[in-house]
Amino acid sequence: MNTDTSLAPDTGDEVDTASAAADSITAPASWPMLYRRPVVLSSQLHAHWRVRQTGAAFAAGSHSIPLMIGEFADASRVYPLVFAGPEHLPIAVLGLEAQQNRFVIADQWQAGAYIPAYVRRYPFVFARTTDPDGYVLAIDADADMIVREGDEGQPLFEGDQPSAMTRHALQFCEAFTREDIATRAFSAALAEAGVLIERQADVVLADGRRHSLQGFHVVDPARLDALPDATLVHWHHQGWLAPVYFHLASLGRFADLATG
Repeated sequence: MNTDTSLAPDTGDEVDTASAAADSITAPASWPMLYRRPVVLSSQLHAHWRVRQTGAAFAAGSHSIPLMIGEFADASRVYPLVFAGPEHLPIAVLGLEAQQNRFVIADQWQAGAYIPAYVRRYPFVFARTTDPDGYVLAIDADADMIVREGDEGQPLFEGDQPSAMTRHALQFCEAFTREDIATRAFSAALAEAGVLIERQADVVLADGRRHSLQGFHVVDPARLDALPDATLVHWHHQGWLAPVYFHLASLGRFADLATG
């Protein structure tokens, strides 16, 4: 039996403050992967909200996850890293079949496996303001880890001030946004240089079924080798060459997904 799965990640990362209003109900198509109802944090509306530890069940149905350029070295040892979507953004492949994450076991991320920053950031996310360069911190109000009443978990606010956890989340999201900008520049350079080619992964699963994973691009080594020296030197100075080679080395992890 042959089956196919396509990689079609969302291309947006932040939400806008209009769609992340405290009473938003309908999920806009632009909401990032994993997030169901982001709302902008407010010391008045969310004064008593807390966040408890619930593991990684929220990511169990994601067979891919966005990846930042600074994660390639660690992630390439565990996951195939490919480029997908209209902007050719990097993703880590977590499973070969739709809604299957091979790395979430009993609601916990597999011990010893690198956990992508996108996963570690959840349930927090930045919401873009009307200022082109402005962001405010938001949270997925429908996340299972949110506690609206009681003392379980850590508080979002202490009085009218952000708690230590919330301040850490803000710093994490700030760093994530900087990495996202750098990652988009890297992906754009690969696309502009013409080194990305469309590929599909054809594998035989452990139960004998043949399966194809489609809808992604990889760097073609021949096209990479044919680039002008000046381009390679520029990429080296930009810190882009090492991630390319980590990406190429990671493609061997497809076999691990098929047999793991």
